[in-house]
Amino acid sequence: MTVTDDFIRGLPKAELHLHIEGSLEPELMFELSKRNGIDIPYASVEEVKAAYDFSRLQDFLDIYYAGANVLQTRADFHDMAMAYFRRAAADGVIHAELMFDPQTHTDRGIAFEEVIEGLLSARKQAEEELGMSSLLILCFLRHLSEEAAFETLKMAEPWIEHITAVGLDSSEVGHPPIKFAQVFAAAKEKGLKITAHAGEEGPPEYVWQALDQLHVDRIDHGNRALEDEKLTERLGEEQMTLTVCPLSNLKLCVIDDIKDHPIDRMLEAGLKATLNSDDPAYFGGYVGDNYRAVVDARGLSRDDVIALARNSFTGSFLPADKAAALVAKLDAYLAAQP
Repeated sequence: MTVTDDFIRGLPKAELHLHIEGSLEPELMFELSKRNGIDIPYASVEEVKAAYDFSRLQDFLDIYYAGANVLQTRADFHDMAMAYFRRAAADGVIHAELMFDPQTHTDRGIAFEEVIEGLLSARKQAEEELGMSSLLILCFLRHLSEEAAFETLKMAEPWIEHITAVGLDSSEVGHPPIKFAQVFAAAKEKGLKITAHAGEEGPPEYVWQALDQLHVDRIDHGNRALEDEKLTERLGEEQMTLTVCPLSNLKLCVIDDIKDHPIDRMLEAGLKATLNSDDPAYFGGYVGDNYRAVVDARGLSRDDVIALARNSFTGSFLPADKAAALVAKLDAYLAAQP
């Protein structure tokens, strides 16, 4: 049966791999730069978009950090998050787990409080206006030290009840997960879930380390795990959720063509894959665009698409009863389909 755009758009789904700073669209970037009197190294929206021609992760990170400079107040973080929530809702997202990078902001003098209070107010508004639930994942920047990560975890203490998990992002190559084993152990002791970027640009060994050294509850990306047969088998046996981001993989040259994306191979291997947008303002598409891209390029069936959506709920960090309630919404949607 054909997987139509309308079916994808209406399909209830969760997004589990979304960097909220990576949802800062050029138009809002310019608006906030004017609001806060912050100079940015681009003369126009068109010039920013032209700069989105990446050949590697670091090229993206350079422009990502430049764009983040316009974020100064809790109102800025609120407006950025609400813009994402509205756009995601249009794609059928009913639950989102937002990653945020406090070190990107605290290292330039922005108080942790400004960041998280802006995100918390947006979460509340999104639930009230859009009926969308959400969780927060505090990410450590892996190009910085573990000591800096510990300092960030300490900053988060007054808001720890509002944070569900910790993650690991930024430059992967040269910064293996084991570098952060102690701070992740400390986070786990606080009752936080654990996730980490591994196996996007980094080797399969980074996925092994995320499993055995960080004791993750979820793997972000994980593409290169397919290079290791034993690792692939283990991920399948443990039903470890993978938060896969096809358009990100394409934009960062992890794959040469979307037709080369391994999402269907992951499903065929029994892996618990999900589809996500990563940094949608920079990578050319929100979660619905990622679904459409792999459906068109890889010929995914309706059952494949349904499995990806179902995985997004069962692989979420929601309590089991709340995840089950969202699965029920998915089932109700499917039952109403012709």
